[in-house]
Amino acid sequence: MIIEGKNAIFEALNSNQTINKLMVQNNLTDNMSNQIIKIAKDKGIRIDFVSKEVLDRKTTNRHQGFVGEVTDFKYGEVEDIFNLATKRGEDPFIVILDGIEDPHNLGAIIRTCECAGVHGIIIPEHRSCAVNDTVVKTSAGATSNMIIARVGNINSTIEILKKEGVWVYCLETGGDEMTQTNLKGSIAIVVGSEGRGVSRLTREKCDKTISIKLKGKINSLNASVATAVVVYEVLRQRG
Repeated sequence: MIIEGKNAIFEALNSNQTINKLMVQNNLTDNMSNQIIKIAKDKGIRIDFVSKEVLDRKTTNRHQGFVGEVTDFKYGEVEDIFNLATKRGEDPFIVILDGIEDPHNLGAIIRTCECAGVHGIIIPEHRSCAVNDTVVKTSAGATSNMIIARVGNINSTIEILKKEGVWVYCLETGGDEMTQTNLKGSIAIVVGSEGRGVSRLTREKCDKTISIKLKGKINSLNASVATAVVVYEVLRQRG
């Protein structure tokens, strides 16, 4: 997998992700570039210094002078999410994505969740975007610091979470207004796909449906924006 950009490379270097090779544009002298190069050298990572034109041919023109060849993304387990919450001494806070297909949306959601302290994200194996180089780039490297579990069946996973005492909320229109709902404690928020929303069977598995108050003529938000709104409402209520 190819990742690009200073933030994505920096976060990968400071995580457990394996970087096989780093391509760096010649004559970069800014502080962050020097820091990235030093970390890579200290880790014994192969660095090839090349022209901007070589990097442009390798990837997009938004590489900022850094392109890395890394091992494919390593998914975590649902158990890892619980373990992280326990380690932090916090109630589990989980986001479940029911069929997000746009890698830019997925990357933006991962970035938001990492910033808000979400313990983990759960995505399905099928009919859903996987973590790829576009997702990593859009997340600004947040994929390196977020546990993402890829499961065979979302509904079965919801049942497991509920048995562990997690209250599962479906984010859809027609539910209780989220700011009037108690979102404290062990919770998971289910966000649906860009076009179809949360599937009927998944919605029925959830404990409750919550909604974002909308006042305009458009009756829905982009999936990544909706996720950001509800995630930060949870953060606000937790204090």
